[in-house]
Amino acid sequence: MTTVGKILVLFIMAFSLILSAVSSVVFTTSKNWKAATEVEKKKVNDLTSKLRDAEANTAAAQKDLDTQKANYEQQAKQLGDKVAAVEQQNQTAQQQITTASGQVATAQQSAKTALDEAEANRKETLQLREQKSAVEAQANEFKLHVAELNDKIREMERALESATKNNTDLKERVAKYSTLLRSNGLSDDITQITGIESPPPVVGEAKRIDANNRKFEITIGSNDGLVVGHELYIMRTTPGRGEYLGKAKVISVEPNQAVLQVIGNTYQGKKIQEGDIVSSTIRPRL
Repeated sequence: MTTVGKILVLFIMAFSLILSAVSSVVFTTSKNWKAATEVEKKKVNDLTSKLRDAEANTAAAQKDLDTQKANYEQQAKQLGDKVAAVEQQNQTAQQQITTASGQVATAQQSAKTALDEAEANRKETLQLREQKSAVEAQANEFKLHVAELNDKIREMERALESATKNNTDLKERVAKYSTLLRSNGLSDDITQITGIESPPPVVGEAKRIDANNRKFEITIGSNDGLVVGHELYIMRTTPGRGEYLGKAKVISVEPNQAVLQVIGNTYQGKKIQEGDIVSSTIRPRL
């Protein structure tokens, strides 16, 4: 890497560190009770995702349990049928041996054949018994596995119940925060809440004023950075000095105009007039 490239890399790293520090300061200083609403919403989404995962795991465990049970019943039936068939064959062979014993001279070969068949059947019976023992051992393992699955299902059901309860609680808390914001004339839209924290430097004029002198339109709006909830100072320019009238809050906003409502009473009860100045930067001097 050339010297210029190294210098450029160092410059980029330094600039990134500066941006990270600025972001940390902004995040730390802007975190307040209003940001709690966004945190609670994120928790609701996280718990909803965990709830869905728990339901999916429960369904998968139940399906695996049903499959294992069906396989065990099928294998047990097949082996039982084989044992019964072999035992029947063994009984027939023993009868043949008894008959052959009374006919030694003429039926020795038949008796030998029957004995051979009986031995083969005996070996097969022993083999089937061993298989049956293996199946029984497997069945015992299956029962243990079923018990473990049932324990897991109960744990998942408890986790599901807890997640559902937490999800409901968080939804109620988010709804309460939203209601609190709206009852104080604030929007629960996080973009508008962020805008309220730092009103832009704006200057406009009052135009139409209602009959009660409590609400009036101004010549600036959302294109100038205003959102519902911003508070502006009301001033009147007179020859040689500026006269402070009071404060007003934005209650509705359009791109090029907004409607303000007077906060409290105006200074010395003075009436707002068309042409009065509204500003976020001009401070009163009483």
